[in-house]
Amino acid sequence: MLLSLLAGLLLAPAADTLQAVTVVADRGVVVSRTDTVSLSPLYDAAGTLMQVPGLYVGDYGFGAGLKSVSLRGLGSAHTAIYVDGIRVGNVQSGQNDLGMLGIENFDAAVVDYAQNSVSFLTARPVFGTRPVAGRVRLGAGSFGTWQPYGRLDFRLSDRVSLSANLAGNYSKGDFPLEEEGRRENNDIKQLRGGLDLFGVLPRGDWHAKVYYNQADRGTPGSLSWPSTDTQSDRNFFMQGSFRKQLSDRYQLRISAKGSYDDMGYQSEWGDSDYYQTEFQLNTAHEFRLQPWWTLTLAADLQWDGLKGNVYDESRTGTVVALASYGGTFEKNGGDWNVVSPSADIRLKLIEGLDLVAFGRRAYRVPTFNELYYPGYGNKDLKPEDAWLTDLGLDWRKSLGDWTLQARADGFYNDLKNKIISAPSENPTVWLPYNVGKVQAWGADLLAEATWSREDWKAGASARYGWQKALDKTPDSFTYDEQIPYVARHTLVLTGETGYKGWALSALFQLRDGRRDGSGTLPAWRTLDLSAGKEFSLGGGMQLALKAIARNLLDCRYDIIRDYPMPGRNFLVAAEFRF
Repeated sequence: MLLSLLAGLLLAPAADTLQAVTVVADRGVVVSRTDTVSLSPLYDAAGTLMQVPGLYVGDYGFGAGLKSVSLRGLGSAHTAIYVDGIRVGNVQSGQNDLGMLGIENFDAAVVDYAQNSVSFLTARPVFGTRPVAGRVRLGAGSFGTWQPYGRLDFRLSDRVSLSANLAGNYSKGDFPLEEEGRRENNDIKQLRGGLDLFGVLPRGDWHAKVYYNQADRGTPGSLSWPSTDTQSDRNFFMQGSFRKQLSDRYQLRISAKGSYDDMGYQSEWGDSDYYQTEFQLNTAHEFRLQPWWTLTLAADLQWDGLKGNVYDESRTGTVVALASYGGTFEKNGGDWNVVSPSADIRLKLIEGLDLVAFGRRAYRVPTFNELYYPGYGNKDLKPEDAWLTDLGLDWRKSLGDWTLQARADGFYNDLKNKIISAPSENPTVWLPYNVGKVQAWGADLLAEATWSREDWKAGASARYGWQKALDKTPDSFTYDEQIPYVARHTLVLTGETGYKGWALSALFQLRDGRRDGSGTLPAWRTLDLSAGKEFSLGGGMQLALKAIARNLLDCRYDIIRDYPMPGRNFLVAAEFRF
């Protein structure tokens, strides 16, 4: 059994973008509940995360639209996005936009329920007998979509490797609407690329990353308020991490990041540009006091600056955290004082069956952009104050060629002053505001079976999520009603089979019990089928062909009201590896 309880003091309006607790958890402290999601080039980041019932993914109309994610009713601003352990600061209208992150270079995403985060992990190079490896892929699909991608990996020495990648995403995005006409001003021209340098040290490692994204896209708006505006994004960041086990009892971890974002809006009402700069420095010191007891001290420093046509704002923040197996003691400089306890437990009941639980107070002050972003920020926002709890069972069993897994989780989140973004009187202008008090509780269930024998393999899984996320603000006109867009029922079914390089898979999704400020939203369901074949060309070279038919049921649905998603659509891809 592992049990940790430690309380702390939190002081600072700058803790919005630095979560030392998450840094600590990512750095070896046991986290009681996570999901690891495999990534596929047939889906973007939003489409992949949508397959996790505990997540709500907001997609403002496919193609060029904003894509955000939130966890168990806590809101997108409360859900942190990380790339290789370092938090993403890129924003579009004050929110993290998953569309700016290409998943081609990542091999997994980790959903952390205790820390309210989603972490994307870069795929490390894999070499055969040659010092150079690579892949080239071209995808093409409905609505004038083209997606080229290339990556080269170089083994510079036994301890150092370099990876370079370049990807494009070009689409007209003009899918037909259910009634008549086509979705307009939904085009995107996007180019992104990066360099990753990986190093191995005696009892340690390091990783340096450079990433660049540029996109020119339409901003289609809602069907009731269509837009002819356009947007340009230029995003650049450099980051690095270092880990070294200096002794049997002490380990040092350091990471740093600098980023620059240039966002321009072209509108019939006038053009505007915003420039955001961010610097981070994070350190963690891990002390193994006993084989069963580890203590971690983390300290973070961050500076943010935002400039606009008639705007200039900056802020500096610090975080210090002490953690002992998941418990935290946090200290920041600032204006708010809170006690922030946490606890994690994993108890082995019998062989293959574990009891898992966590409890945590998550106190989050408004982010820099929620407060100050021009045309979006609200300086009157109050901090969010949440209590998060989870209790579940994990079961896993191997029976010859079969592997069986089941999981059941119940959770309860109590949140005061929840910050959400919603349309103002002008639906094209979204603003953040506090909704008072929210109570969210529910259950996530998983059943999975996989089978393999010689050249055959097969698997199936069922995931179900039930969630009530209710507005409990006294005298609210939405009192006791479901928080906007959070589904009461989520069902995700998957099945796959493979034989000698052939692969066939199916994905079914259902969302029901959603509402927004205008009332109940209809349920939606989609069915995707994909097939592929890998050919060995000899000499370590391979050719992979993949195709997917998405939304075969041709369900016409909105994830966000009046921001329609496309009906039936297709994507094919060919990839050459060497």
